[in-house]
Amino acid sequence: MDKKLHEVESFQLFSESKIWQLNRDYYQDIGIEAWSEGEVPHQITSNSLVGKTYSELILGFLKDLADKGETKETVYIIELGAGHGRLAFHILKHLERLIALHNSELPPFCYVLSDIVEKNLHFFKNHTQFQSYYKRGILDYAYYDAIGGTDLHLRYADLHVKAGELKQPILAIANYFFDSIPNDLFYIKEKELAVCSIALHSAEHPLMQETDLLLKSLELTYREKSVANSYYSSVILDEMLEDYRLKLKESYFFFPEKSILCLKNLKALSSKGLMLLSMDKGYHNIANINNRNKPEIITHGSFSLWVNYHALGSYCEKTGGKILFPSYSTFHLEVGCFLFLENADSFSATNGAYQRYVNDFGPDDYNSIKKLAYANISKLTLRDLLALTRLSFYDSTMFLKIIPRIKKMAKSITHEERERLAQTLHLVWGLYFNINESEDLALTIAGIFFDLGYYEYALDFYQNSTDVYGVEADTCYNKALCYYQLRQDVLFKGLLKEADELFPDSDVFDSLHKLDLSAV
Repeated sequence: MDKKLHEVESFQLFSESKIWQLNRDYYQDIGIEAWSEGEVPHQITSNSLVGKTYSELILGFLKDLADKGETKETVYIIELGAGHGRLAFHILKHLERLIALHNSELPPFCYVLSDIVEKNLHFFKNHTQFQSYYKRGILDYAYYDAIGGTDLHLRYADLHVKAGELKQPILAIANYFFDSIPNDLFYIKEKELAVCSIALHSAEHPLMQETDLLLKSLELTYREKSVANSYYSSVILDEMLEDYRLKLKESYFFFPEKSILCLKNLKALSSKGLMLLSMDKGYHNIANINNRNKPEIITHGSFSLWVNYHALGSYCEKTGGKILFPSYSTFHLEVGCFLFLENADSFSATNGAYQRYVNDFGPDDYNSIKKLAYANISKLTLRDLLALTRLSFYDSTMFLKIIPRIKKMAKSITHEERERLAQTLHLVWGLYFNINESEDLALTIAGIFFDLGYYEYALDFYQNSTDVYGVEADTCYNKALCYYQLRQDVLFKGLLKEADELFPDSDVFDSLHKLDLSAV
């Protein structure tokens, strides 16, 4: 017997389906927990190496503007759908270090964390690791719906930016962004073009499910309707559709009309143009778009689709811009640079940075190496793991994956390896951005420092853990042991007394009371 399905929505154009509002509702409801609880993947596009890659591209862009004499006006870097803020932190950390090494004048910049989720904006506003950037004027945050309008209100500076006001080109960042905003869906067969609609059904009543569960349970039914004449009111968009009709044999494909609207609205903010950096799963070669089946909706709390970077690139070129994509096949994600700029070829530093930091070796290659390393962690030496950490630019999420192996080897390493590991731990912490995840990185680092005999460092990191997660009995115990090892008897006794008052029912401190402080 067929199971009974509840109708969620009757047939609607794919781009107008309720799935997009459900996606938006999910993020509105859950806020930062979408990432802190691991529901929505983000590490592949928000790690330290990606931040370093983007910072090199941004530096190239700033150099090009400086070479053109544009050093006075501020360059605004707008991250679309910033979500958790970790990518911005990595970019800012790397970019400041690179700029400090640069010995000529560059234009000032301001990085803008934008989102449509107020919970995320509140998180940005109050995050302790962002405060110094706000005070220096190189960071701000804004509610910005790139589909819905062009004006931008920077909330920290209380600055309203209207269309055409900016005197430097906009630099926009869109990671895991175009994969979750409305797309049109078309089907081509034997040179006939059809637009697709979908109906939504669920095994459970939609009113009885949370948004994330409803998204997972949706069953989609597709319907095609022939397109006889021009579909869009835009000559360029209709030309692009016609190109697909002539070049594709048989395929379903996304058409990013709303993404193109985003680009138009971003471009409208400045009279000088736009540079867009985007990273996502998708395709920039038309061969990869041919012979595709009905799209699979990939759910991970929210849902996402592959990005038609070929169409975005085509739009860029048809409007006089230049596109930079990898010259080889990618396996994990695309990194695209779109230059909607006058005389885009003259931005030689930007073009050169893309060649070095994406095309020669980039985030996609790193992800292949990372997967190889994860599959062989038990075989890797400490020196292998330290090199891998350095390759990741000391990314904390990657480091957490290899910590069990490091801890296993930490007590039987050479003096050189001990020093290098200590340096690595400090560098990892310096590039760690807290998004309220359950893993206590500071506590883990403190434990490794304790095992290595770096008791002063261990104390610092036990305090870092306490600052974030509060006072815990085990942390107090470990801090007391550090004081004991350092022969700081007054501090040892004081902490032990404080711990007894904080945790009167705990017996974890009994062994510490029995320690002989007179022992050498």
